Amino acid sequence: MDGGMSYQRFPKVKIREMKDDMVKFELRETDASVANALRRVMIAEVPTVAIDLVEIEVNSSVLNDEFIAHRLGLIPLTSDRAMSMRFSRDCDACDGDGQCEFCSVEFHLRAKCLTDQTLDVTSKDLYSSDHTVVPVEFSDPNDPGEQRGIIIVKLRRGQELRLRAIARKGIGKDHAKWSPAATVTFMYEPMIRINEDLMETLSLEEKRTWIESSPTKVFEIDSVTQQVVVVEPEAYTYDDEVIKKADAMGKSGLVEIEAKEDSFIFTVESTGAIKASQLVLNAIEILKQKLDAVRLSDDTVEADDQFGELGAHLRGG
Repeated sequence: MDGGMSYQRFPKVKIREMKDDMVKFELRETDASVANALRRVMIAEVPTVAIDLVEIEVNSSVLNDEFIAHRLGLIPLTSDRAMSMRFSRDCDACDGDGQCEFCSVEFHLRAKCLTDQTLDVTSKDLYSSDHTVVPVEFSDPNDPGEQRGIIIVKLRRGQELRLRAIARKGIGKDHAKWSPAATVTFMYEPMIRINEDLMETLSLEEKRTWIESSPTKVFEIDSVTQQVVVVEPEAYTYDDEVIKKADAMGKSGLVEIEAKEDSFIFTVESTGAIKASQLVLNAIEILKQKLDAVRLSDDTVEADDQFGELGAHLRGG
């Protein structure tokens, strides 16, 4: 680099809110390219385990075999050990067959309705050969105490479903069933400045009208000073409604809103396959591996040898 100049930046992360299935954090002092790379890796390249092969023995339900196989694939499975598992195609223990303990997990389901009451076959009826890879617990929002499974099919008297399924490691780039993210969004942090002098020329009623023009609650009137204050800058959705309203009132420049181009607010929601916080950490780890591979790309053979598993990620596998 000319004159030893460095373009290195040191991003800062601040966690705002963290639950098992959701994390909200700030990413500062970096570019949109880094924020977007992180977002895309979370959606498409962090590996999970999902059902990939279904062998149906008996199916006399109203749904056909392919429909049931598709529904089984979409059931999220706990995937904490997915990062250390092998991709089936790279597994030398089973020669890529994808049915050994290092690269797969076997499930069995047996259900038959013997009464006149409809029988719900759910993810709780899937029995796993590995206690670390099981269907994600799902609770009814209306009754959070009761843990229900995800419904696969409903059976009437005499109907039966018997099957064997193999779950394998994969990434969202190959199929959405392997994506650990329900949603990953980021927004630029808004910087809002009110022109106090111009604001004081408005009557209380005009201030209220101006505040109400915003579809989200960004501003409010201070009950003591009667001044307009910013209460929730992040609620602003870059809709420009308050700016248009100020122009319509003949008060252009009443408020200035600009996006901080190096500050992002991320919201990450997980399917439950891995915790949202782990999803972020895994994405950073994969991003680091990808950068290491790029650094070694002068000698492609060496890069492939050193990053065997990662090679699959980079080649779209």
